[in-house]
Amino acid sequence: MKTTNLLIPTQKEVPNDAKVISHQLMIRAGLISKLASGLYSYLPMGVRVLKKVESIIREEMDKAGAQEVLMPITQPAELWQASGRWDQYGPELLRFKDRHNREFCLGPTNEEVITTLAAQYLRSYKQLPMNFYQIQTKFRDEIRPRFGVMRSREFIMKDSYSFHLDQDSLQQTYTLMHQTYCNIFDRLGLDYRPVLADSGSIGGDSSHEFHVLADSGEDAICFSDESDYAANIEKVAFSKQDSTCQAQADETQVLTKKKTSIEAVSDFLNINQSQCIKTLIIKTKNGFKALALRGDHELNEIKAHNLFGEFELASDDEIKSLDLKKGFIGVKDLSIDLIVDYSATMLCDFVCGANEWDHHLTRSEEHTSELQSQAYLVCRLPFEKKKKK
Repeated sequence: MKTTNLLIPTQKEVPNDAKVISHQLMIRAGLISKLASGLYSYLPMGVRVLKKVESIIREEMDKAGAQEVLMPITQPAELWQASGRWDQYGPELLRFKDRHNREFCLGPTNEEVITTLAAQYLRSYKQLPMNFYQIQTKFRDEIRPRFGVMRSREFIMKDSYSFHLDQDSLQQTYTLMHQTYCNIFDRLGLDYRPVLADSGSIGGDSSHEFHVLADSGEDAICFSDESDYAANIEKVAFSKQDSTCQAQADETQVLTKKKTSIEAVSDFLNINQSQCIKTLIIKTKNGFKALALRGDHELNEIKAHNLFGEFELASDDEIKSLDLKKGFIGVKDLSIDLIVDYSATMLCDFVCGANEWDHHLTRSEEHTSELQSQAYLVCRLPFEKKKKK
């Protein structure tokens, strides 16, 4: 076809709602067209690019012995209710009823459908292992669609599902798929990292995400420059070490009237936030727990969920019922279990709440061992230490 007959609606101006360069360029080059929030049409040149990417994916998946299928995007509620994810998945799952008042959803993923297919057609262990994949439209009702087609509500996904007789067979296919994904990203010429990740609602005890490194990314990952270790911020592990610091002062109670935040306390005492410990109170199915984090770190809710199950932050009234003073909660003489992040165990001469109104404590090395005995990984790294996807 001649280019004069080809629809390429280029634009000179940057669209107002396009914040990242990839979104801007795809709109300006006439590859995509926005229909509604998080919904895009692929125009002729965009379809050509899309088909080339799909071709690379198909070639590598077929080479690995996977079989292509195509499953419906519309899925009956019964499948999701049987798996327990009808309620678990949350508002991202778009639910609706047909004319017969039967409940359906637009599939954000296909575990329920593929396992139904497997149960129907895989009759003997001699058929295993079996690996299926598809390239199909998905829908997730994102609360804030962004980055063009990267975080849209309707999108095209390559998903793959395998079935095995034993763990060894599963591991062989997992390793093969890991290499297959590397081959795909290599052929696409992308700077990427396979990183350890939390399995989330899909479940399982092992998961990797393939992250393309970009300044416009919103996910944080950590990776080593000296080895192949890389992990999502929700999965990254730190080695548990003994503190080697030497305390410079005995425990001292300091008047910090109305200074209830780490920022206010560190400014008032003229110290770095990393030398403070903040104590959060959470409510779990096994009662209340105190979580001690370094002052410049945040609680990683996924790591905490993996440790405690469902939890929520304690309310002001619940904190009061524990005879604790919000804004001045420390790590000493607590009546509830204390869980301490690894990074907090490395501190001495730190500042924490005194469990008395308007007072904080500076702590000496003798209390560091108390923290180390209850060390778990529940923190999120500070922003300046993050690598972006």
